[in-house]
Amino acid sequence: MHYLDLYQSGELRERVRAAYDRLRRCDLCPHDCGVDRIAGETGFCKAGLKPKVASANIHRGEEPPISGTRGSGTIFLSWCTLRCRFCQNFPISQMGNGEEISTRELAERMLKLQRQGVHNINFVTPGHYLPQILAALLLAIPKGFRLPLVWNSSGYEKAEVLRLLDGIVDIYLPDMKYAEDEPAVRLSSAPGYRDFNRAAVQEMLRQVGQLTLDDEGIAVRGLIIRHLVLPEGATGSRDTLRWIADTLGTETHIALMNQYFPAYLAAETPGIGRKITDDEYREAVDALEEFGLDNGWVQE
Repeated sequence: MHYLDLYQSGELRERVRAAYDRLRRCDLCPHDCGVDRIAGETGFCKAGLKPKVASANIHRGEEPPISGTRGSGTIFLSWCTLRCRFCQNFPISQMGNGEEISTRELAERMLKLQRQGVHNINFVTPGHYLPQILAALLLAIPKGFRLPLVWNSSGYEKAEVLRLLDGIVDIYLPDMKYAEDEPAVRLSSAPGYRDFNRAAVQEMLRQVGQLTLDDEGIAVRGLIIRHLVLPEGATGSRDTLRWIADTLGTETHIALMNQYFPAYLAAETPGIGRKITDDEYREAVDALEEFGLDNGWVQE
C-alpha cells in the first residue's frame, strides 16, 4: 500500500483521526506525558497542538541517496522528545526556535518544495508532530503532492505509534544512539532508549524493508540507520552494530558519523567535553567490518 491508496480508500483520514485522538492524552513517544495537547497543554517535548517549523529548505548534505542531485526537501520541526546535552541543533530542538503554523501551511510548504524539484520530503525530528504531519499529507495529496516521505528521527519512538505510518513513510532514517540506558538517561533524558529504539527500527524495517534505489541511485524506499560515535564509548557502538547485523541483517545501510563536537551543554558534561579521536572512530569502523556491515557510509 502507498499513501495514495490509503487516501483513496479513506484509511489515511482514519489514521489522522486516530493520531489526533492520541493528542488528547499524549502518548506519542515513550515519555507518555498524558497531557491534553488539543487543549493547549504541553509535556516533556513542549510541543503544542500546531506544528512548529524552524525551516523548510532544499538540503544537499544528507546521505547521497537522500540528497541525490536535486536535494532533499528538508522540514526541520521545533522541539524534541530528547534533551541531548550535545545537540548541534539545540536552538531548534531545545529552545524551540521556529514558527507555529497550521497543517494547511505545512501542506503548502511540502508542495512548494515539490515544485522546487526535490527528490523527497524529509521531516527532521517529526515524532511529536506525527498527527499534524498526517493531516498535512491529507491536505497536500488532492493538490498534487506525490513525493516520497523521509522520517528522519531520533529513534526514541514507540513501535505501536509508528504503525500509523505504515504505507505512508517511504524511507526511515532513524538514529541508533545508545546500546545502554545509563548514558541515554544521563546524556539525553531518554529512559528505556535501547529497548524502545530497537523495537522501533524493527518496525521500520518491517514496513519498508532494506534500502532500494532507482536507476539514478536515489532512495525510493527502505531503511538507513545513523549512528553518531561519542567520546569514551558512550554510545556502545560495537554492541549496537552487532545487534544490527544479527537482528536486522548485514545488508542494512548504516551512516557511521564522526562529526561529534561538544555543542550546547557538552563542555560541562563529564565524558563528552571533547571531539572524538581518530582511534575512537576507527574502532567503530572496525566493528562495521567485523560484523559484515558493508552497506552505507563512513566519514573521512
